[in-house]
Amino acid sequence: MKKWLQKTLIAAVAFLTLGVISPSHEFWTTLHGKDDAKQADQPSIAKSDYTLDFAETVQEETTSQEDLVSAAKEMSYMKFGTKIGPVIETQFDEVIFPKIEEAIGMTLTDADLHKRRLAITERPAGGYAEKIFHVYDKETRKDVIRFHVRTEKRPQDGYFFNFHYHVAEDDYVKHYALGEIYWSKNTPPKWLS
Repeated sequence: MKKWLQKTLIAAVAFLTLGVISPSHEFWTTLHGKDDAKQADQPSIAKSDYTLDFAETVQEETTSQEDLVSAAKEMSYMKFGTKIGPVIETQFDEVIFPKIEEAIGMTLTDADLHKRRLAITERPAGGYAEKIFHVYDKETRKDVIRFHVRTEKRPQDGYFFNFHYHVAEDDYVKHYALGEIYWSKNTPPKWLS
């Protein structure tokens, strides 16, 4: 699409909606993708063949606590998304995450779990679901510890995020509290948003 037409459309949408609605960037990337596809159909002038050899070593080692902790932090921020994450980031880092690290450390020291191959689930639950991540045994595929966050509405107080975890020893029945973070009196957005 011609650059001047694209800029005109963006300005027109912004002007007509008084800046409330900005044109979707996804729309423009798909248009650029079509232009790129047309260019890809044309034969290229110079082609080079490259070969890369990678030596891959597969190690069957136990997962270290540092690996689990870094993956836990990554999954937590993925769960929060771009709307919730920046608002609760400092409280989470200062209050909640040290307790998550401690819970992971205590779990690894119990029952020879430090000798097992442990991993963290790939994706947190979205919407209004509680799951942040689960630590599981790679061999048995059973959860060892589950970390959750629940949104609670308290009358006159507003919304709170209640962080807790469950362990396999009691069939994930008991809630072990990690802490709470106040959101506001307004309804928080869905997870992963």
